[in-house]
Amino acid sequence: MKNTEQPASERRNLGLLVAAQSLGGASPPIIISLGGLVGQQLSSNPTASTLPVSIYQLGLALSTLPAAWLMNRLGRRAAYVLGALLGVFSGLIAAHGIASSSFMTFCLGLALAGFYAACVQSYRFAATDAISDAGQQARAISLVMVGGLMAAIIGPQVVIWTRDALPATPFAGSFYSQAILALLALPILWRLKLPPPQPKSVTGEARPLLEIARTPQFVVAASAGVVSYGLMAFLMTAAPMAMVGCGHSVGEAALGIQWHVLAMFGPSFFTGRLIARFGKRTITALGLVLIAASGALALLGLEIFHFWGALILLGVGWNFGFIGATAMLTDCYRPAERAKVQAFNDFLVFGTVALASFGSGQLLHSAGWDGINTWMLPMVGVVLLMLGMKRSAP
Repeated sequence: MKNTEQPASERRNLGLLVAAQSLGGASPPIIISLGGLVGQQLSSNPTASTLPVSIYQLGLALSTLPAAWLMNRLGRRAAYVLGALLGVFSGLIAAHGIASSSFMTFCLGLALAGFYAACVQSYRFAATDAISDAGQQARAISLVMVGGLMAAIIGPQVVIWTRDALPATPFAGSFYSQAILALLALPILWRLKLPPPQPKSVTGEARPLLEIARTPQFVVAASAGVVSYGLMAFLMTAAPMAMVGCGHSVGEAALGIQWHVLAMFGPSFFTGRLIARFGKRTITALGLVLIAASGALALLGLEIFHFWGALILLGVGWNFGFIGATAMLTDCYRPAERAKVQAFNDFLVFGTVALASFGSGQLLHSAGWDGINTWMLPMVGVVLLMLGMKRSAP
């Protein structure tokens, strides 16, 4: 009986995580599509236009460690429910900031959204907890990321349908809708029944974090994750403003982000199988090559085709690079080390994203869209070299 019930329980948890990812993953497209535009609307300083998105990224980065601590002490479900509650409040506060023309209030709302985002980002690690077969971890991660497909539809469409829902306060309706999406995720997260944190007597002794962080396996996995996610977020933040600045409409910019997010999560149907067949490093390297190709296409022109094509390549590259890097990370730790290594990796990834995003407005203003895409190519090359040097490793 146990053997037949366990797979059903695993499928149920994975299904709930996919649904939660669909709702929680819809918030970043809303924030990133509109954060810079609202920043331009509320701030008189053009270089501060991306500050709200940067503060959101900073909130995400700073929340990774306390969120992991809560998951370790109270279990993932309790931390995820708290995250969704903060997601509700963040949307309400951001909308109020727009209605009151308060740049600081809007930034506060996006900062709170960072904790929810930190929880949503860890759903991929929850997928590895939800299954008993360690050999299926990459496919479980990939399956949960499929939920991003629905997010790719929900988030940008919410922007298109609701950005002018309240004519006196443009864009506020989209952030009220963000709060509603987080509210809908609450009952789904409450139904999760993931394994509780294992006691040390079961998991064994843990190595110091610094010792793990020095291993070549961790350095390569974390570097691939940092560059894959960091460059994707950096370019995704700048793209809507670059498109509007080149004469394209807000709707076209939102649709560009929609195609991008679809490309981010669409390959998740088969990324796990590709990793199982060709290896984690190979698929991670392919993702980085596609990210570089997106920059090359962006440098060829400023038409809709160039923007949308670059965003699509960027999304597919992120999928292969980030899921591959996450799968590589699972080889770096023992059971007792899982929580702290996962949290430290995400702190590095989203801390880098936050630091980069603080400079994106200034870089876009000074170097332009072409400068941003030129700047990212050497970074991809460095990580590809690291992956090539470790090619003989499993």
